Amino acid sequence: MTNLWAHSVCMKNILVPTDFSENSKNALKYSQILFNSLECNFYILFVGTLLDSQTNSFGVLPKLNNDEPKEDAKERLADLVDGFKKQNTNGKHHFYPLLEFGFFVPTIRKQLEEKDIELIVMGTKGASGLKEKVVGSNAGDVITKVQCNTLVIPNDVEFHLPQEIAFPTDFNIFYSHYILRSIEEMLEVGSGKLRIMNAIRNGDGLSIEQETNKEYLFDYLEESFQERFSFHTVTNKNVKSAIQCFVESRDVEMIIMVAKNLNFIEQILFDPIVEKISFHTKIPFYVIHE
Repeated sequence: MTNLWAHSVCMKNILVPTDFSENSKNALKYSQILFNSLECNFYILFVGTLLDSQTNSFGVLPKLNNDEPKEDAKERLADLVDGFKKQNTNGKHHFYPLLEFGFFVPTIRKQLEEKDIELIVMGTKGASGLKEKVVGSNAGDVITKVQCNTLVIPNDVEFHLPQEIAFPTDFNIFYSHYILRSIEEMLEVGSGKLRIMNAIRNGDGLSIEQETNKEYLFDYLEESFQERFSFHTVTNKNVKSAIQCFVESRDVEMIIMVAKNLNFIEQILFDPIVEKISFHTKIPFYVIHE
């Protein structure tokens, strides 16, 4: 596993998969704002297949030139990167095109190794109807199958540094140094405040293990951030409803989750039927892997 903090002092390597959509462009724009103060290499990756596809789902080659799909994709990628270079005013940000043809997840893993990637940033349309998943299948595959921190940027994200950051957790995991430092990075880039929330049913309490994990998390944050964090308990609600209420009541601008916490991730991101909840289309999800 790449050591995130060994690189963040000097250079941060970020992989941004693209399908030439506005969603994927938004992901890159947001990450530029988020890491404005850091020196970054943005690797903009298009993963295509030689087979023509009628779909525009993430990571599948859009309908380009039937005779020369490779060349057409290469030109579109070059134009995309050139456009970002021309618009960029931050001398610490650098942009590089990557064109690959093959399966999506193995290609992502290959680039992680070759480019020493620390973060994947992916755009997603989010849920706009009653029977749509919050994230697309490829974004879901990256979150669950690729061991790299991933930032999922929804379609209607607001382009500014997050000041209110929610961390839903059930305290059932041990917060390793890597998890804590990954959270700390998001707090440092925008001087935001962390709101740790736990949803429990009325009358339930925490186990000894959960209390121990919570205390460890508290001690770390108290030493590092003092007044910039708070703990919250939401009772008598299911997880999804609890997070929805919490996010809306506190004007949350980013949600952090740990990949180990599959209970939360599956309920929030991979529920096959998602209600029309506003934060799904507006708020970035930062998923931490160890």
